[in-house]
Amino acid sequence: MRAPTLSGLIIGFLVLFALFRALELRRPSELRTPILRPGLATDIAYWIFTPFAAHYVVGFAVLLAVAVIAVVIYGTLDKNLILGGFGPLARLPYALQALLMLVIADVSGYWMHRLFHGRRLWRFHAVHHSSAALDWLSATRVHPVNELLQRLMTILPLLGLGFAPAAAAGVAPVLALFAILLHANLDWDWGPLRSVIASPRFHRWHHSSETEAQDKNFAGLFPVWDILFGTYYMPQDRLPRHFGTQTPVPPGLLGQLAFPFQRTSP
Repeated sequence: MRAPTLSGLIIGFLVLFALFRALELRRPSELRTPILRPGLATDIAYWIFTPFAAHYVVGFAVLLAVAVIAVVIYGTLDKNLILGGFGPLARLPYALQALLMLVIADVSGYWMHRLFHGRRLWRFHAVHHSSAALDWLSATRVHPVNELLQRLMTILPLLGLGFAPAAAAGVAPVLALFAILLHANLDWDWGPLRSVIASPRFHRWHHSSETEAQDKNFAGLFPVWDILFGTYYMPQDRLPRHFGTQTPVPPGLLGQLAFPFQRTSP
């Protein structure tokens, strides 16, 4: 995985800002997010911080875990062997492997997401939910511990099952852009496919501070998991309007990084 560059991040920010602003201007004025919205400086800081943290800190931890699994399963750290996978699943066409990996990773990600909403891990995940003015840029407001555990939970089962990591190489960038789209200030719900593929409207309900929407819509790609496990919430007569969390998360990047490790008052 190539290391991010500051120039690349700036160009990416400008392109996505222009794209999502153009889309948002198609909404009624009262539903648009102001350009200088609350939390903008914090989210811009995360836009720079999160890719570097994911590449160096999270990436190193994931590679270490992969190395342990490789030694246990393969008995070697041979890169070509690891990338090619093992067993019957690795012999499937790459396109089919990628599809199966998406399904398995999404259901494991669903349960990991639910764990983050539990008492033990919530303070890490509360950082992500602290965006009161939710839009596409909020997608990068993620605590590195949250990022680390989420990635390990999705990657390690796939490696253990024998899938070829090379089969997912082209999928990862698409999923990253899709995660940004899910947070966008848009009404899109894909019409008749609203219960098949996650949409901005689906995920924005997950971030809603309204009581009825609490602990709903955990899936990152396929809402079927929420439907099966009773956490699906998608009213058709209204849109989510209020976001954020009642957990008192500090407003800035450094404060939010330290927040989960601070002792709570009894």
